[in-house]
This record gives sequence, structure tokens and C-alpha cells, in this order.
Amino acid sequence: MGMTTPPRTLAEALRARDDESLARLLRARPDLLTPVPNDITQLATRAGTRASVVRALEHLDRFALQTAEALAVAPDPAPYETLLGLLTGDGRDDGEHRDEADAAIGNALPAALTTLREQALVWGEDDRLRLVRTARELLAPSPQHPSPTGLGPTVAEATAGMSPGRLQDILASAGLPATHDPVSAVTSLSALFTDRARMGELLDTAPAEALSVLDRLVWGPPYGEVTPNPTPPVKWLRDRGLLLPVSTRTVVLPREAALHLRAGRAHRVPEPRPPAVEAVADRDPQAVDSAAAGQAFLAVSTVEELLKNWNGGGPAILRSGGLSVRELKKTATALDVSEPIAAFWVELAYAAGLLASDGEADERYAPTPSYDDWAELPAQDRWVHLATAWLAATRTPGLVGGQDAKGRALSALGPDLDRSAAPEVRHRTLALLAALEPGTAPDPETVLARLRWERPLRGASASAGDTTDLRSRIALWTLNESELLGITGRGALAAHTRALLRSGPAEAAALLAPLIPEPLDHVLLQADLTAVAPGPLERPLAEMLSALADIESKGGATVYRFTPGSVRRALDAGQSAADLHAFLATHSRTPVPQPLSYLIDDVARRHGHLRIGAASSYVRCDDEAVLNEILADKRSATLRLRRLAPTALAAQIDPASLLEGLREMGYAPAAESAEGDVLITRAGARRTSPRTAPVPVPEGPPVPDATLLGAAVRAIRAGDTAATVIRKDPADAPAASSGSLPRTTSAETLATVQAAAMTGSALWIGYVNADGAASQRVIAPVRVEGGFVTAYDHTADEVRTYPLHRITGVAELADDATS
Repeated sequence: MGMTTPPRTLAEALRARDDESLARLLRARPDLLTPVPNDITQLATRAGTRASVVRALEHLDRFALQTAEALAVAPDPAPYETLLGLLTGDGRDDGEHRDEADAAIGNALPAALTTLREQALVWGEDDRLRLVRTARELLAPSPQHPSPTGLGPTVAEATAGMSPGRLQDILASAGLPATHDPVSAVTSLSALFTDRARMGELLDTAPAEALSVLDRLVWGPPYGEVTPNPTPPVKWLRDRGLLLPVSTRTVVLPREAALHLRAGRAHRVPEPRPPAVEAVADRDPQAVDSAAAGQAFLAVSTVEELLKNWNGGGPAILRSGGLSVRELKKTATALDVSEPIAAFWVELAYAAGLLASDGEADERYAPTPSYDDWAELPAQDRWVHLATAWLAATRTPGLVGGQDAKGRALSALGPDLDRSAAPEVRHRTLALLAALEPGTAPDPETVLARLRWERPLRGASASAGDTTDLRSRIALWTLNESELLGITGRGALAAHTRALLRSGPAEAAALLAPLIPEPLDHVLLQADLTAVAPGPLERPLAEMLSALADIESKGGATVYRFTPGSVRRALDAGQSAADLHAFLATHSRTPVPQPLSYLIDDVARRHGHLRIGAASSYVRCDDEAVLNEILADKRSATLRLRRLAPTALAAQIDPASLLEGLREMGYAPAAESAEGDVLITRAGARRTSPRTAPVPVPEGPPVPDATLLGAAVRAIRAGDTAATVIRKDPADAPAASSGSLPRTTSAETLATVQAAAMTGSALWIGYVNADGAASQRVIAPVRVEGGFVTAYDHTADEVRTYPLHRITGVAELADDATS
């Protein structure tokens, strides 16, 4: 590091780092860059704030966190050997494979310390390791916040405020010489608890019940409640200082005694190595890719079907935002999936920018204009678009159906489903799968164990192995959603996904394309009024067939059924009977069955025979008998019809309701315009205004790129030079206090700057910009004219021009500062 003396503060330790090391710190803790610190001292101060330290601790792996926790209960400062002893123990533990575990800890500890140093959580040389004060406060034990290690306070901390008489009683019961100095008494008791031989002799005299009490407290929590008249075992421990009073009803096992009982170890199970991700099956990579490709095509088809269903305007939006439970059920039924899976497809379409609110007064969901562009892409490109959106999305559909912190239900497309950790967990989960051999399906439990090691929970939930934390749930959802989306096939990562993660969308699409079946231009018509599509259909054929028939079943082949209602739907869309016959004859590989031809002709003959307009509404028909039949039908009572003329009926309901009512009675009416023309209703016309995909909610500040890091490091270095450079104050001016701006008169400022420009020397100046922000800079004046000074600014590492009236004062640099 180029230092001749050990650093005395974190700022000194950071100042001794090279630029690359500072850049690594800022990359690991990007919150330190907002805004860019003025100098190293400000950087060190910001790195020690509570919010920043908490964020840094939460990004440590389990062993690095265990190392920090051990330092929090070690003396401050602590030598490397003491830290290593807290992690490996004092050698009295004869458990299985202890030597192997200690060797693993010894090998992993330097890397963990390097991580903590790089992130400015630990500083100092190996003989004087210091955990930053805020981290020590967060990780050190207290009654309100027990230490993650389960250790209690030291003897000195636990006996603070204890009466000298009570200390004398403890010394006497423990067989220690009396002393009237409280400090000596505490030192003597601490020495007893840390002396291996004497502590063993003391515990040999303890009752068996007293040892049982210690066993319950030794691994934490170290606090226990006692009655005013404790049992003899507890009284024995309390008299000898093995339990020290915290309050009238609470006692604590002091740290030194607990460490003796733990054989010197701060953690019950140190974890220097990440747990391995184990395989449950090794599958043929080609079978994995084929399965994943089939599921990828199904994912694209499902999203397309969802948006087709909402083509004319989707469900209404709740007042609080999102889909109602009823609408989600309807969507699930339409897609023939469960409600959680329907919520996933809806959220995926929303995250991909294919679905949004229409923004109308009666707000509804509808496809966006981007959907039309997406639908024209090849299937592999459509899948890449969906997969890329899923990877980056902070929307978490797995939360749908749960409750927020206030007990309110979380709905699909609602406002409270963003979780900033989701993208990182997805990427890390897939990275673990990518590290396995192609075709290897991992055990989900080992994946979760590895993720918990890489980003453990702090506190009690970590020690308890809590599997209900959000990150673990997101990881499980990631594995399930990956299978649905075709990211994985039969549990193993597909080749096209590896390409997406490694090289980007283009290569992923290229690998997926050969595995997706080519769309067909034909169907097989059958005599039972069904049509079988033996594979995916070309887009125009699929759209026309979906208008002419209803989907009866899906799978490897899709079965469509022709009904009077489906044929009428095609006629309503502007098709004629001749168009439908020609369409079926062109696209069927089998002859058109006679029943289907009869069905089309029969529906077409009756279609439009009745005409409906606005009276409120009316019905007209050239055949009086049909109108007579309608009036005689009891089901028409709700339509409130009356005859206006032999060929016309009037109704008191709107045309749309009248149209629907007559269709339910078995007729095939057609709507007409004010001019008497038949109104053609074409599906798929409703779109939102242009909308972009929802922006993921970031987890903290974004990671800066190399350019920003380089500029930030130069600015911090230059600002540090300005803040720490040695200055020469004028003889008649008081010395500037540290961090304050120099103050000189306008005449003195001008004279000093002109002299520096002629001699080429550097100056320290105070400067206030147009926004009123004050800063201090080191400049080398080049030219002074017109009320401006042009100078090389060492702080910004560039030539700048400053108005003289904004310079608060100047001071020359000391000779040794410019050498």
C-alpha cells in the first residue's frame, strides 16, 4: 500500500489504496457514489453510516459475514491469530473431521478478510484488524439486539455499575484473591474465565444441574430469567460470576465463560465453503433442449391467446389497481390453467410491455401497440422478448393471492408486486444451473442452500435456517417459472438459455429456431364438425380458424369445433358463406364434410334476416311470420317488444342487449347502421395508446460503469488533494481551520492569482458556483483577464475558467506540498 506507518483511521486506510482498489470499493458499494464524495474523508464517513453498512453486510456471503461477526466479539483491534482462533476454536473440540474443518477455515479466512477490506468494513494490518464502528454496533451483542453468534457481553460490560461489595463476593466464591479495586476485580474474573486450566477446575466442582443450565445458554441466546429466590444450581452459577445480573429478573452468561464452554469458537458451525449444488438426474441434453423448446413455443402461444382474449378490451381495473379475483379466475378458465399460473402469464405480458391499462375513464386492460409488432416476429424472437423481460422484471407474480404488510390482498397487475431482489435472484439461480453439466437437473433444496450461503439472512432467522424468507421463495418461483417459460427443460437448463445468459438474444434465438416446429398451412376436417390442427398454424390461418370455430382441446394437436355460434361469429366479422366454403376447401387436407357445409349454409341463410337498430332499438324483418314467432315466445317478455308495422318491432332496451337476447333465443340477427347497412364487427381492434414496459424497481443504486468509476476516483483523489494539501496562510490572516474555505479580499485574490500565473505555481482556492455550492480546489493559473482566471484544475483534472468574483479567497501551497 505504500504506507510507512499503520493507518490510524479508515480514511487513512482508504487514502493509502490505489485507484483500482478504490474503484472496486465503489463498484461493490455503489451507494457511496450518490453523490460523488468530495474527498477521502467524506468517503470514509459515508462508508461508516448505518444504512450503507447494513446494505454492505447484506451483500456478504455466509463465511465473510461470520468473519465480521467474529470480529465484532473480538477485542478491538484484534490480531489475525485471535480472529482465526474464534473461528477454529482452541483445539479442545474433538468433533469429527475437526482438523479438516479448521484447515478449510484457515484457507478461506484470507479471502474473507480481503472481501471485508475491499468493502471498507475492516481496515488495519493483520496484527491490528478493526471492524468499522457501525458494523461492530450492528453485530455486537446487546439485550435488545443479540449477537448473531449467540454470545453475550464481556465481564467488564456485564459488571459495569456493579457494587464493589458484590464483586468481592463473586471473587470469594470463585476462589480468587480479594481486591478493593473494581478494575482489578473485573480483570481477575476475566482472567479466570479465559484460563483453560483454572476454568476446568471450577466447572469440575459445579453441580450437574448447573452444567445443564450452562448448556442451554452457551450457544445463545445467553440471557435467562430468574426468580427472586433462584434454584441452587442457578445460585451456584450466579455466586461465581458464571451468570451475571442484567436486571432484577435477568442474568447473562458472560462472553469469556461462553467461549470457554464453546472451545473458543464464536460459531457453532463455521461455513467456509459454499454448499455444492447436487444433481437429482442426468438427462440427455438433446431431450432437455427439445422439451424446453416445446415449452417455449407453448409459452409464446399462451401469451398470444391471452392477449387475443383481451383484444376487444380486457377486464376492468380495480379501484386499487390490478385484476379482481373473479377476472383472474375467468382468465385461468380461458387459458385452461390454474390461477397462480394465469397470474404468471398476465404479469409476464405486462412486464414485456404487451399489456397495459387503456387509460380511459372506464379503465380496462388491453394489448398495447407493441403487441402487434411482437406478434409479427418469428416464434423464437417472441420467446427471447418474453424471457429477457422476465429476467429483468421486478414484478413477482408468486405473491398474488397473499397479503401485504397491512393485510390487504395482493392482486395480479396490482401496484404492490415489485420486489427489487427478484432479478438478482433469478440471474443467480440460473447461473448455478449454468455451472452444471448440460442435461443436469439440480436438487432444488441444494440450490436454495447455496443461495442462502451466498446471501444469508442476518440474525436469528439465519441461525434457524429459515426457508420462508423472500429470497428463498423467489428462488423456488424462479425454478417453477423457468420450466413454464422454457428456460429449463425437465429441470435442466436448456442450450438456448445458456446462450441467452452468455451471448445475448441473437444467439439464443438462433439455437431455438431449429427446435420450434414450422407453422402449418392446413388442417384436417372431420365429419363430427371438428377440425384437427396437427401442429402450430400459420398466423392468418390460425386467426381465421379461431373466428370460425371454438377450441375444444389443446396438446400436441389442437381440436377446433364448429358450432352455429362460431359460424355466426365469422359471418359477423364480414365473411360470407362462399368465403367460408372457399377457406375450408383451400386449407383442409381432407374433403369438407357435408354436415359442415350444411351448417354454414343454414346459419348464413338465417344470418341478418332480422335487423336491429335504435328506437331505443328495433327489429325489422321482411318475413312477418318470424316476427310473430318472436312475439309469441315467452322468452321475449324481458325484451319489451311491441309491433310498429307488419315487418318491424320496437324495444325499450339498447340494441346490444336486444341483439344478445335474440341470439340467446336461437335467432341470428345482425346489427345495422342508421343508413340500414349491416354493421360488421371485427375482433382485435382495441389497443392502448403507446406504452412502454414497466421499469423494474432497482435494488439500491445501479452499479456504475468503468467510465463513471474512473471519473469518480479521479474526482475523489483531486478533492482529497485540495482538502489535505499544506497551505501557506498570509501573515496577517488567521490560519484556516480544517475544511473551511480560504478568505481574502478581492484585491488580494487578484494579486495572488496574477503572481501565480506568472510563476506557474499552484494555489488553493475557495469557490462558490452558480447554485451556491461551495467547494475547495487546487488550481494552477494560466491566464487572468476580463475578470476571469483560466487555470488547470487539479481537482477536476482539466482546464477550467472561473469568474474571479466567485472565488472566496486564495492561499499559496507550502513548498513541501508542491514538491
